[in-house]
Amino acid sequence: MTARRALLILHGKQALNDDVRAAVERKRTHGWELDVRVTWEAGDAQRLVREGLAAGHRQIIAGGGDGTLRDVAEALALSEVDASLVIMPLGTANDFARSAGVPLEPERALDLLDVPARAVDMGAVGEQMFLNMATGGFGSQVTANTSEDLKKILGGAAYLFTGLTRFSELTAASAELTGPDFHWQGDLLALGIGNGRQAGGGHPLCPEALADDGLLDISILPAPQEVVSTLRSLLEGGLGLDNMFVRARLPWVELKSAQGLTINLDGEPLRGDARRFEARPGALRVHLPSHSPLLGQTRQLA
Repeated sequence: MTARRALLILHGKQALNDDVRAAVERKRTHGWELDVRVTWEAGDAQRLVREGLAAGHRQIIAGGGDGTLRDVAEALALSEVDASLVIMPLGTANDFARSAGVPLEPERALDLLDVPARAVDMGAVGEQMFLNMATGGFGSQVTANTSEDLKKILGGAAYLFTGLTRFSELTAASAELTGPDFHWQGDLLALGIGNGRQAGGGHPLCPEALADDGLLDISILPAPQEVVSTLRSLLEGGLGLDNMFVRARLPWVELKSAQGLTINLDGEPLRGDARRFEARPGALRVHLPSHSPLLGQTRQLA
């Protein structure tokens, strides 16, 4: 097996991306054997990971947005193969990549193949896993309801536009969260259970999260009386909201919601009724910049 060999799993919408093609060709001239596979429908990314591992690939590149990254990361974490992940951010939000300091340019992202992998955590709920964040409340509704066409036109600003035009639908959700030496109950506007720091196109719900500390950051925005004005400040990046959050850092947390709070895992709806979120320490090896803000004291892995 060739040591400098990797598999790029590319989201189908990026198949004609000239920057990606140039980045792949450049890396090949530097001695890398790069195979490329393109997704077509749901489930393809996980299947391609399994096929790549079976074929001997030990470095997998996720080329796409946060959804593609989640699918590839979950498949790698659930496998019993010692393989590592490289992130090529090609989506609208790229929330985990931005938090981790991964370059947004395909060529520079591929250069992380030459950087030693680091062990990072993943979050788990039931049989599902997530790399970046589980979100609930209004923020997850905005993410779910932002159209692909709008994202093509406005980019990351599409999330802001959607949020600012959906105030009439804004309602607080009743929830109870319990963890080790932690309990909170009340009405909330937004909830973040983070391994990464931002979600929904750049909102820093868990601004101090680390991806290698074995813990999940919990951020709760309680529902104030002036709901609309507060949310407007949040969506516009207002700094005065930070002290309104209830925050904790826990190995696990259980969520109960009488109103059936909608939860998204890295932008994908949570399936089933499981509501216990756990950190899975060191579940994945990822090639991240050595100065990544998401890395603490994890030792480098060869």
